[in-house]
Amino acid sequence: MRYIIDTNVFIDFIEDRAISKKVWQILEDRENLIYVCSESIREFIHLVQLGKITPKAKNFDIFSFVENELGYGIKYIAKEHLRTLAKLPIIDEHKDQRDRLIISQAITEKIPLISSDKQFPKYRKYGLDFISNY
Repeated sequence: MRYIIDTNVFIDFIEDRAISKKVWQILEDRENLIYVCSESIREFIHLVQLGKITPKAKNFDIFSFVENELGYGIKYIAKEHLRTLAKLPIIDEHKDQRDRLIISQAITEKIPLISSDKQFPKYRKYGLDFISNY
């Protein structure tokens, strides 16, 4: 099975923070294909640059870490994802364009999205297959 993890689940996983039992089982099952969105990679890089996250290794390469150490894939933004984003309404007060781009990728690719964000279930009616990490 294929899954996309959003930024918060990705960071929680690599920082050894709380992951639900259900999500942990998904991430640990080597039969599953786990993807990190390029937008989440960009967010991670930004947080490192701001000093909010400190990688454990001195010469940390996020791409090698995701693809080689974790064995995950990276889903890069494509035109089709942006088309979905353009049609995706802003729900309530959820205006975070990064989140909405990740949601658009999951909807377009028809891949379940794993997140701890309590706003994400609101996008189910637009085709999001959501798995909660809470």
